[in-house]
Amino acid sequence: MDIDQFLELAKARRSIRLFKPDPIPEGYVEKILEAARWAMSGANGQPWEFIVVRDEETKTKLAAARHEAQKMTIALEGIRVPEMRQPRYRKMEQMMPKAILGNAPVIIVVCGDPRTAQATVLSRLCDRRWVIDENMANTTQIIHLAAAACGLGSQWVTINALAEELLKPILGVPPGIRIFSMVPIGYPAHRPKSPYRRDLEEIVHEGKYDMSKYRSHEQVQDYIRKLRGETKRAYPLK
Repeated sequence: MDIDQFLELAKARRSIRLFKPDPIPEGYVEKILEAARWAMSGANGQPWEFIVVRDEETKTKLAAARHEAQKMTIALEGIRVPEMRQPRYRKMEQMMPKAILGNAPVIIVVCGDPRTAQATVLSRLCDRRWVIDENMANTTQIIHLAAAACGLGSQWVTINALAEELLKPILGVPPGIRIFSMVPIGYPAHRPKSPYRRDLEEIVHEGKYDMSKYRSHEQVQDYIRKLRGETKRAYPLK
């Protein structure tokens, strides 16, 4: 793969929240996870472990647990002025719990072992949780790119502390292991429009920070309002 092919792959990746019922071909999940295990980690600590969920009953329980945890997010979004709210949360309370995970045929639950932070000196200088989160984000990103390379869609489902507490008993995850994210994967039931991206010239600084590109607080607020407008109809809510 050359750089142009990689750019096409990066641009083709989409966050998919509705999937077709079509099964994922045999071997695809294994190849995605084989790619994921080659992610970067501090001092090669490799904290990641993956739970592959295919059982319908378990998927329904996971979706219901996350839906319960999302109520806090919905409440927090409700405090913001309407144009600053994330569109999908405006109707989240009307969605069936399973729809949150898009009826995906497979869900990859990305777990991490915080004890592996001992592999790097950063665990003495930084919060150990931060060190593990950085590593886990690396492997989750590769899962998304590998899924896109397979022609599949995926979604990054962040797991907060409340969601983790509800999910662990369902999956039998021991107390010392963290659940970092869930990644539903499958064939997309819809194709979101190409997402907005800032121009490269806006975000690249040569040699040192170019203060002419520094955005005021008001400009960042305007930028977020623009994002909300751009993503309003990026994908169906039901």
